[in-house]
Amino acid sequence: MQVEIISPEKDVFKGEAELIHLPGSDGSFAILNNHAAIVSTLKEGEIKVVTDGNDQFFPVKGGVVEVNNNKVIVLAE
Repeated sequence: MQVEIISPEKDVFKGEAELIHLPGSDGSFAILNNHAAIVSTLKEGEIKVVTDGNDQFFPVKGGVVEVNNNKVIVLAE
């Protein structure tokens, strides 16, 4: 799936991922390929992106995530 993590200052990550783990406002959750469409708010924590078995971590203070048609867009603080 295609993942974009965008902050007000810059594009933090853009690329293909196998999994993305997010700190949701109501609890953490993971998104895999072919996930149902959702929109959720994020709380302070860490986003984990898994690409080809490699884990990358990105700290966030909050934000919003939208998932639709194998595309994940995170607008992060």
